[in-house]
Amino acid sequence: MSPCELKLLESYTNHKILALKTMRRVKDPAVGAGLAHKEHITPKRFYRRTGILRSNGKFEITLDQRKLKSPKGSPFIIESEPLALAVAAEWDAQKDKIQRSSMHLTALCSTAIDNPSNLTKFDLVQHIISYLDTDTVLFQSGEADELYELQLQEWQPTLNWFCKRYDVKLEATRDISGPTISQETKNVLTKHLLSYNFWAVHGFTFGVEALKSVILTLCCVERHISVERAVLLSRLEEEFQVNNMKLN
Repeated sequence: MSPCELKLLESYTNHKILALKTMRRVKDPAVGAGLAHKEHITPKRFYRRTGILRSNGKFEITLDQRKLKSPKGSPFIIESEPLALAVAAEWDAQKDKIQRSSMHLTALCSTAIDNPSNLTKFDLVQHIISYLDTDTVLFQSGEADELYELQLQEWQPTLNWFCKRYDVKLEATRDISGPTISQETKNVLTKHLLSYNFWAVHGFTFGVEALKSVILTLCCVERHISVERAVLLSRLEEEFQVNNMKLN
């Protein structure tokens, strides 16, 4: 996993929507470190130092002399050093008590390691592709012309780049019934996503769920837009409404 992809995951998982989903899907990350899992109890920090341990080209997280484990008790093994360092940093950032809600990358990794729903990479890709039919960037305002003009200005260049990059045809619509997306386009994007490994696809899933957009997620991974820009574009209508309320 590249530093860019890591930054993408970290920023997305800090998004409130993703944080809530993570908390519902992943058990207490401290379980694997030897603490009993109890709902509604914030465990105390029980370690002094965090670190990473390299083994056979992979990385494990250490809490003093203990190796971190997943909620199911599996070895917490990560193939990416930047990601391992980021997870260790999350544990190191905890103060007197371990705040589960702030450990988004730990939760994301735990889900990838334990895979509680026994999903394959193909399953995850199909889930991602299903978001195309309701992709944020493909739904333009059918009522407020001012918002529509803003969406054209902010979304259309990104959509144009995406279509050119992947050689697909996608058109935004103002119709509430949604856009028409060909199976050929879905097949092209499916093939592209399947070229990544399971961990990367798992991370993309969280990104797409947070942004409600396959287009913005992949544009960000390709470094066409920044993480911050992707989040802003995903919230374009909300920001427009907030600004209008302030003016009124």
